Amino acid sequence: MAKGKYYVVWVGKKTGVFSTWPECQSQVSGVQDAKFKSFETKQQADKAFQDGWRNHWGTGSSKASAASTKTGSSVKQPALIQEDAASIDYDSISVDVGTRGNPGPVEYKGVDTQTDEILFYVGPIPNGTNNLGEFIAIVHALSYLKEKGSTRTIYSDSRTALSWLRNKKVASTLKRDASTSKIWELTDEAVKWLQTHTYTNKVLKWNTEEWGEIKADFGRK
Repeated sequence: MAKGKYYVVWVGKKTGVFSTWPECQSQVSGVQDAKFKSFETKQQADKAFQDGWRNHWGTGSSKASAASTKTGSSVKQPALIQEDAASIDYDSISVDVGTRGNPGPVEYKGVDTQTDEILFYVGPIPNGTNNLGEFIAIVHALSYLKEKGSTRTIYSDSRTALSWLRNKKVASTLKRDASTSKIWELTDEAVKWLQTHTYTNKVLKWNTEEWGEIKADFGRK
């Protein structure tokens, strides 16, 4: 949490202005359609609370982009990749990577953002990078939800992986050799999946500064 932040909860278990993220989180966690937002000063937060959520919630720097690049035999994809969201969509999957060295052994998982239930887990993959693992994890989540016919949201805290997802290609400097063959095999499969499938799921950047560590975090920082 950034110093000096104040959190307004308009819709939650308890409403009001809170001075720490954990206080705010306890009021909105598990609340359907919770409405909350951070402000730099107490004065701004107090005014926003009085104004009501319709005047402030969802009016930040949110920006969505529709990626529809076509490469070779790839299909057009309206990928909804949003950099900053106003509040957590709990009807979602959160993915994250655990590494020991970079490069080094990589593992990743996808969890239910609401319940923390592990939905899939892969690893350790002998030798890879954090960014490649994040990219593979996002595509794994897309494939997992596609098979279930689900349009749930996906969260990742990796801007690099999200940019690769948008472009349907990776820009890693990790060398291809026997020691990295598995991570590259999974990466190539992920790229191929993106080029041959469509999806309508939103893929969003997890706002770590506002919300704390992503729910799939391995706790190795």
